[in-house]
Amino acid sequence: MIQLLIDNPLLLLFVVAAIGYLLGRINIGGLRLGVAAVLFVGIGIGGLHPDLKLPEIVSNLGLVLFVYTVGLSNGPVFFASFRGKGLRDTLIVIGILLLAMGMAALAHSLLNLKATQTAGLFVGSLNNTAALAGVLEYIKGYGSPAARDLMLNETVIGFSITFPMGVIGTILSINLVKRLWKVDYAHEAQGGAPAHVINQTIRVTRLEATQETVHELIHNHPWDVIFGRVKRGTSLFIVSGENRLEIGDLVGVVGTPDDIESVAQFLGETSGERLDLDRSEFDYRRMFVSSSKVAGHRLKELNLPQKYNAVVTRLRRGDVEFIPHGETVLELGDRVRVVTRRENMEALSDFFGDSYRALSEIDVLTFSFGLALGLLLGIVPIPLPGGIVIKLGFAGGPLIVALILGAAGRTRGIVWNLPYSANLVLRQFGLVLFLSSVGTRAGYAFFTTLTDSSTLPIFAAGALITFAISLLTLWIGYRLLKIPLALLIGMVAGLQTQPAVLSFALEQTGNDLPNNGYARVYPIALITKIVLAQILLTLFL
Repeated sequence: MIQLLIDNPLLLLFVVAAIGYLLGRINIGGLRLGVAAVLFVGIGIGGLHPDLKLPEIVSNLGLVLFVYTVGLSNGPVFFASFRGKGLRDTLIVIGILLLAMGMAALAHSLLNLKATQTAGLFVGSLNNTAALAGVLEYIKGYGSPAARDLMLNETVIGFSITFPMGVIGTILSINLVKRLWKVDYAHEAQGGAPAHVINQTIRVTRLEATQETVHELIHNHPWDVIFGRVKRGTSLFIVSGENRLEIGDLVGVVGTPDDIESVAQFLGETSGERLDLDRSEFDYRRMFVSSSKVAGHRLKELNLPQKYNAVVTRLRRGDVEFIPHGETVLELGDRVRVVTRRENMEALSDFFGDSYRALSEIDVLTFSFGLALGLLLGIVPIPLPGGIVIKLGFAGGPLIVALILGAAGRTRGIVWNLPYSANLVLRQFGLVLFLSSVGTRAGYAFFTTLTDSSTLPIFAAGALITFAISLLTLWIGYRLLKIPLALLIGMVAGLQTQPAVLSFALEQTGNDLPNNGYARVYPIALITKIVLAQILLTLFL
């Protein structure tokens, strides 16, 4: 069986993936690894034989697909964070990584390690293959060929010993604080997620409500609502921002229950009449945004009231429904609820695309071009003070490009973002490729070096660094800065630049907050670790 798997890498890949998924579903004391179990299955199977490993191209492809799709979907969140807590998060990451570097330097002195072992210890305990690649590239230009080979081997061994514990230690730290602090991820999500959206008919009875246009009413009050249909006497029409309400009007308002109550108190009173159920003149339909001509545009740029006498009252993205506004940027895969006259419905459907099949397709041209730009950025040498040259690699380059393209949405007629469902499929597939390959490639070296008593101090030092920075980050973030734990554990995964930890975080929370935290800190963590690893090596050579 072992020889069969060695001779058939594709079979090995899917065996590891299948067993990993099966074990990942097992719930032990409230802990379920999810897709992260693929990594540990890979380590276990890879430990059976030195040749039982997947080609490196598999892990590179998986990593590129994963970080690029994460970047695309979180680009707007990443750049928006700098208008809020972005600087704070950046300083936390840099400070924690400097502490990890100091701990590695201390281990170097106390354990009398070689510079190469220390560098491998540092990047392994922090789970960063890009930083390892930078260190190896630096060593290749140092000393004689024989000395280089020895140094390269020492660095890889240091990395292999500490890397698996870098994943396991972080996961255990997350699970420990969750139990210790009794955090309810579902309750956190409810507190940060949009409230349930309802439709309510309100009768205008107060004179103050007729003194301003609808646009001014919404602008001057803290209401997150949409005004839809208005019934005035026997006539029914779609309200626009320039309209003024009149005494006796019945107006349909879409929003959260709290906002609806505030609007009703200002306008007059709620009505038992349901304008949303009257479909004699105006109708509503949910439509998919599948047209590249619409995706990437702000809602106000579409001029729906003027062109189609229509209004978008709700928008569903993934599993979240919220109230759209003029500045809301539509994405491929969004489902919009549109209200218009019945005769305009088909024209609107053509305008938005409304094709589920189209959402299952990927624009290979823009996807490949964006990835190519990211890979090119990853191989560009970036000189730093002190003669250090770094490269962002397969992870950093595609991620940074994806964040920029995801935030931009579209460039002229080119839409960079992927449909929501397609993004998730590619992200999951890439993650499975990466975890399977990294696990099988690290497995044999991990089990072999553990049997050598001389490597145990390196293993212990790496585990200590992993636990220390994970627990400290969680304590500072949750206890001092009051960051929701669901978001914070994504930041810890980004600090570790480890997709397996992110997968575990997503499995535990059941929402997208970890993705947001991951994308928020990943780029700065990646670059900082690449730089610090090479500084650490040069200090002790």
